[in-house]
Amino acid sequence: MDTQEQINPNYDVVVCGTGLIECILSGLLSMEGKRVFHMDRNPYYGGEGASLNLTNLWKLFKAGQQFPQQLGQNRDWNIDLIPKFVMANGQLVKILLKTKVARYLEWKAIDGTYVFQMKEAGLFSKGGGKIEKVPATASEALKSDLMGMFEKRRCQKFLAYVSNYEASNPKTHDGLNLNQMSCAQLLKKFELEPNTIDFIGHAVALYSNDLFLDKPAIQTIEKIKLYMDSIGRYGDSPFIYPIYGLGGIPEGFSRMAAVNGGTFMLNADLDEVLFDGDGKVCGLKSEKVKELMGIEQINCKMIIADPSYALKAKLSNKVKSIGKIVRCICILNHPIPNTKNLPSVQVIIPQRQTGRKNDIYVMMVSDVHNVCKKGFFIAILSTNVETNNPEKELEPAFEIVGPVLEKFITVSDVYVPTDDGSKDNIFISSSFDPQSHFEGETQQVLNAYKKITGKDLDLTNLPLDQDDQ
Repeated sequence: MDTQEQINPNYDVVVCGTGLIECILSGLLSMEGKRVFHMDRNPYYGGEGASLNLTNLWKLFKAGQQFPQQLGQNRDWNIDLIPKFVMANGQLVKILLKTKVARYLEWKAIDGTYVFQMKEAGLFSKGGGKIEKVPATASEALKSDLMGMFEKRRCQKFLAYVSNYEASNPKTHDGLNLNQMSCAQLLKKFELEPNTIDFIGHAVALYSNDLFLDKPAIQTIEKIKLYMDSIGRYGDSPFIYPIYGLGGIPEGFSRMAAVNGGTFMLNADLDEVLFDGDGKVCGLKSEKVKELMGIEQINCKMIIADPSYALKAKLSNKVKSIGKIVRCICILNHPIPNTKNLPSVQVIIPQRQTGRKNDIYVMMVSDVHNVCKKGFFIAILSTNVETNNPEKELEPAFEIVGPVLEKFITVSDVYVPTDDGSKDNIFISSSFDPQSHFEGETQQVLNAYKKITGKDLDLTNLPLDQDDQ
């Protein structure tokens, strides 16, 4: 930007926060020809979903302390603040391909997903909890200890039904109306055991609790089909992960916005929102913007912001808390036990297995993703808070992970907007959900894009992969 353009105070959209949702919308709207001003109070991109080096991680969690020398140099570390993977055939990948932001990123498939099961003792086996690999191929399914021989046949029959199901073809419905039938009713028809239902609902459909059982079966079918379609897209795993950490995704969309004329400013907070006589947003004030750009206010027709900016600007009526999530970043010097020394894994602990109301998640990545020094591993544990002792709620995950060198715990509110933004043109995103992937956040983007532009984002005619761009 030249100086004259930088001090122009008039913008179509101001975006506050460089989280995933905000950066995707910033990039998409800049492609639509909108004049975008994008600001973040932090000195780095990504907001709540950033990937930090050691210095920034210690500054955030252990201010005034130095990180241990054995961990090496800052350049070796990109530590995610949230535990998420990317569905290989999900909406986020489609947006990355459509916008060509995928060319800014490199990916690796996650090596394995495991699910925790409590088993009763048998004649030749001990009872207790154990993690089992979720099969990614037919041969793995046959060898899996997740279920017995007869249950495998019942499960295979169910998954075959799901695979063949086409909403537009009644011949594939087997006389069932999945829009009216609950998921519990469908699973009962196939006589599946409780542990198999846990495996399907939580490790394949990726629900974080058992509420899905009472919802229309079609919703679970669609999620299972997404999982199936994602396997084989970029390897034998339904999940992929960007080299150098998740923070590269919002950075990629920020780069796209900048290429399309967007203006960016870090270390700048939102201090006050301005409204016109009709109650519509007309601008904002920021001391940092005033200091660096020499202007009293930014004029705009619309603001997009994450919940923390609404709270900071005294717009608390725009958001509400619906619960809390506890997350623990763990630095390890070993892979997760009983995962065959895989360099990247996900472990899902379904709620019923531990007597909880919500699942517990474990995500682990390593130096093969250029996120830590060789010989170390990063595991992030998370769950919805249910008690007054959030850290203790993660004990089943700590037992699976094993000894921890360093840990960093956060307990965060889960905020959602109280309105759709149409009344005042202030669009507030939701906090990251507890799911192990980004499909919920991506749907927020698609909904907001349609609300703002009046049209659906066209995700058809995609290139086969990023090399085709």
